[in-house]
Amino acid sequence: MPKPFHFKLERVLDYRTQLEDQAKSELARAQHAFDEQAAVVDDLLSRQAAHLASEAESRKSANDMWLWRQYKEALERDVADARYRLSELELKLHDSREKAVARSRDRKLLEKLRETQARKHHEEESAREEKENDEMATLRHQSQDF
Repeated sequence: MPKPFHFKLERVLDYRTQLEDQAKSELARAQHAFDEQAAVVDDLLSRQAAHLASEAESRKSANDMWLWRQYKEALERDVADARYRLSELELKLHDSREKAVARSRDRKLLEKLRETQARKHHEEESAREEKENDEMATLRHQSQDF
């Protein structure tokens, strides 16, 4: 009866799988934050475009022009801040993606090692069984001759 295969680094593989799952979760959170911030930037840009299109209406009085200009400047600051935050989130997303890829590579490396060792174990067990069967056949054959 062949011995079952036991991978000595199974706990390490489990740990690396856990690290990979954490990295994937972090990547998903970073992607979500990036997408939300991109939506904020798009919203601000559409507000800014709508506000710039209403410039003619602001020329009714000096107060309206001042209010229009103040809102325009505030929108420009908000867009700049939102774009800065978006670039920060893009860097975080890139780092999270690289980390997830590295963790996946580490896990796959151990899985490949496990597969190689399992295949080698299976081949050795098959060779051992074949050798035992050959020896039994030889012994049976010799006992019939005498």
